[in-house]
Amino acid sequence: MRLDWSVLDIDVPSEVERICSSLRECVATVLHRRGVVVAISGGVDSAVCAALAVRALGPERVVVLMLPERESSPESTPRARSLAAHLGVQPIEQDIAPALDAIGCYRWRDGAVRRVLPAFQADWRMKIAVAGGLEGGINRFNLVAQSPDGALHQARLGLREFLQIVAATSFKQRIRKTIEYFHADRLHYAVIGTPNRLEYDQGFFVKNGDGAADVKPIAHLYKSQVYAIAQHLQLPTEIARADPTTDTYSLAQSQDEFYFALPYRQMDLALWALNQGIDARYLAEALNMSVVKAAHVYDDIRAKRRTTRYLHARPVLIGSVPEIDVT
Repeated sequence: MRLDWSVLDIDVPSEVERICSSLRECVATVLHRRGVVVAISGGVDSAVCAALAVRALGPERVVVLMLPERESSPESTPRARSLAAHLGVQPIEQDIAPALDAIGCYRWRDGAVRRVLPAFQADWRMKIAVAGGLEGGINRFNLVAQSPDGALHQARLGLREFLQIVAATSFKQRIRKTIEYFHADRLHYAVIGTPNRLEYDQGFFVKNGDGAADVKPIAHLYKSQVYAIAQHLQLPTEIARADPTTDTYSLAQSQDEFYFALPYRQMDLALWALNQGIDARYLAEALNMSVVKAAHVYDDIRAKRRTTRYLHARPVLIGSVPEIDVT
């Protein structure tokens, strides 16, 4: 057999209408809410979710939030404003940096960074980079920091420091979600979650942060399909063609650099192929890599599913509450 990207092709207009119809039904009769709240970052996923919500419910029943902080990409806010204007909605903008500072986000993170890189200062920029998955090993993480003179400094992260940095930066997603639910509660609206299939499947989200939502309209769509919908909906070009980033750390960082084994388009094909039970040799041919490396990609997907299963889990009840329990 021959594997290529055409397997990810969908009937985009039909899918858009199906999602919009389901969204209307979900908000009105399942969630019993009057409208929706969407936090937009300037990225394609949140942009598509906001555009679908406006198409389904009308701009008067969609609240879009812009929640930057001091380490957000300088492109995020202008792109988000452009999207809001394009959709005909008035965004609510709130800088979350003061809240993050007060809760200790930057302090806890920088404390862990300095245990690995003592020279690190507040005016440096940093990120985390993943390695190991494509070699068939356990994922390991490196700290990458840049001093004001442009020099790069790298160091291997120990488990303690890695966990503390991730825990501290997760404040960003959790503070944002708190604000989303404030506006949802005051308006009797529902909160939209914006993960695509790669993120949802591989656990690339923060529990009770960006993973929390009342409805997730695009969690079944591969990233390539989300881009196709963005093009169909004629979203601003700078959004519809933007490369995906984490927009979490102060140093620019792609999603595959931090988390995924491959760039999103290749990850889409790999995940689809694994889901369909396609042998690794066909993926290797499609992605022009060795069969061994393709097998490692499959193993990395499976490993992330195992290790992030907790993120999808509901709270565990020690005793049954049959009157309330839902399947």
